[in-house]
Amino acid sequence: MPPDNPGQLRIGVDIGGTFTDLVVHMPDGRLMKRKLSSTPDDYARAIVDGIVDAVGDVVVDIDEIVHATTVATNAILERQGARTALITTEGFRDVLELRRIRIPLSYDLGWEKPPPLVDRALRFEVRERLDHLGNVLTDLDTDGLNAVVDAVADADVEAIAVSLIHAYRNAGHERQIAEALRARLPDCPVSLSSAVLPEIQEFERTSTTVVNAYVQPLIAHYLGTLRDRLRAREVTAPILVMQSNGGLVPAGTAAERPVTIIESGPAAGVVAATKVAAACGLDNVITLDMGGTTTKASIIENGGILRARDYEVGGSISVSSRLIRGGGYMLRIPVIDISEVGAGGGSIAALDRAGALRVGPRSAGASPGPACYGLGNDQPTVTDANLVLGYLHDGSLAGGALEVDKRLAERAVQDHLATPTGLSTLDAAHGVHEIVNSNMVRAIKTVSVERGRDPAHFALMAFGGAGPIHAAGIAETLNIQRIVVPPAPGLFSAFGLLHADVEHHATQTVLTETAGANLDALRDIVAEMSTTLKDKIRAEGFADEAVSLSLFADMRYAGQSSELMVPLPTADLDPETITAAEAAFEDEFERLYQHRGAQKKFELVNLHAIATVQRDILHEGTWEAASAASGPNAYRPVYFGPEIGSLDTRLVRRDALSQIATPGPLIVEEYDSTVVVPPAWQASLDARDNIILDRIP
Repeated sequence: MPPDNPGQLRIGVDIGGTFTDLVVHMPDGRLMKRKLSSTPDDYARAIVDGIVDAVGDVVVDIDEIVHATTVATNAILERQGARTALITTEGFRDVLELRRIRIPLSYDLGWEKPPPLVDRALRFEVRERLDHLGNVLTDLDTDGLNAVVDAVADADVEAIAVSLIHAYRNAGHERQIAEALRARLPDCPVSLSSAVLPEIQEFERTSTTVVNAYVQPLIAHYLGTLRDRLRAREVTAPILVMQSNGGLVPAGTAAERPVTIIESGPAAGVVAATKVAAACGLDNVITLDMGGTTTKASIIENGGILRARDYEVGGSISVSSRLIRGGGYMLRIPVIDISEVGAGGGSIAALDRAGALRVGPRSAGASPGPACYGLGNDQPTVTDANLVLGYLHDGSLAGGALEVDKRLAERAVQDHLATPTGLSTLDAAHGVHEIVNSNMVRAIKTVSVERGRDPAHFALMAFGGAGPIHAAGIAETLNIQRIVVPPAPGLFSAFGLLHADVEHHATQTVLTETAGANLDALRDIVAEMSTTLKDKIRAEGFADEAVSLSLFADMRYAGQSSELMVPLPTADLDPETITAAEAAFEDEFERLYQHRGAQKKFELVNLHAIATVQRDILHEGTWEAASAASGPNAYRPVYFGPEIGSLDTRLVRRDALSQIATPGPLIVEEYDSTVVVPPAWQASLDARDNIILDRIP
């Protein structure tokens, strides 16, 4: 059973495309940090090496490992998932290709929708049919099913998805198919839509189920390998994995439903930001998490995380936006409202065929990495540009763990950008910096402006290894006046893992008008979902009294085709509760669309139950001291763009700042990140060791 007191050794591990970050909470309250290059050939190797390096001989005393990973996301982005088959109702073979009639850019005539994760030759039909209430119209054709099972077996697939029309109302036919498949292919994982997503809308349900099947063998193998490597080091601690919704599940559950962990790393950062924002008395915060490969943005409003139900991954921008839709693979899962773009320290800068400068989404990753690493890449990246500009220390990063050479960065920028455009090396590098900033502004606007929120009314919390370098430029563009950089910003997501609670979700389509709804039937559904969730949590070793239950409903105006999620104040679905949900829906509808519907008929589409295990584990501690790359009172020239030019800029450590604001320019160097304070900003340190950047009036 997971720990229930603060005096234990707990480890948070966040795998990114470039770095693997570890935060160790020692029993004596010390917080240790390690940043290592990720090992894409075997991600588990960097985790085990980092743990051994951090805790040494006491690995056997580890009580818990909390993990976030991009393995599932990368498999989708790189199309490296399992060879997957799809079995569906006759006539619905092409749902994955028909999709929704949405494209991300209306006037992009060259846009092509992403290819389905299941080739058409591996999509099979069975004769059966249910109506929208789950009544059987056509029995499952068992002879046809046997022929399909034979075809699937001959196709040598590694995973199978089953998604039948209206299976969310009646799972009987899907279960029959699963029994036949498991009898013939006992070692091949089968994902049923009625288990993965028992909700209306066949495309979203099929797409989500297919993604689950597509990454399931990979995630199961990865988590199994990680467990085996840890056991070889005598580490038997339980492994919890971060979900996209910000809650944790045991590794076994994550292996069964990997679709829930697609955005696990970004979610951990938002969880940590919520804790820091509350401690600072900040109700409204935009998060900026820039790592080596991508940048993630999210929003905290009135102290709470904004959540979404739909998410697209694999496009030019991974997002839950209703306005940008169609560019990636649709997932309908509970997810923190996060926008993600291919803009990180390793993003490659290049000139397109028209001679315009582009940055990302292609990345140099952890291997070979930016040109300045000297490991074989000669293409300029964002890290190279920042090194040329003087924002980064020439010699080493991550406390000496990475050696960098400014001359290699300058050569890459000069050869590939400056010479072809006629710009100076500094101006070409600054162009890279500005363009990647604009890409990140786009991500922030997706979670703010497109949600009816003005970024100027929020503070910006910057973290990730590269976030604090770019934060001031982004804030100026969005008219944000305050930036918060928490301690250990480069490992902030790993730290957030230690704050998360265990969380399980259940959902069920009910589709009924609220007026005259059968409240007894709705209460029965809520009771069934609650029992299922509590049984699952109990089986994982948690006590019933530690579980809290919250309920939500997807609602819409009658006759519309899309819905909004609103909280339900109580599980006792009486008329007053339904009326309150209607009012909450109209408030959110008006916030998003700036008007209210003229008619007042409402539909209740789905019910959601969330069971949370409040673990009450304290994480207050003292970060281990880490020396900065440069000594005290050091200076170096830093280029702030053609309007300002190069300035001799003082280099300081975080602990050299005070509550009295120091005007820029400054560079704050740390083990895991660098904070750039331009001339128009001033920096101070608050009582919780956060760096506060304020615009100078």
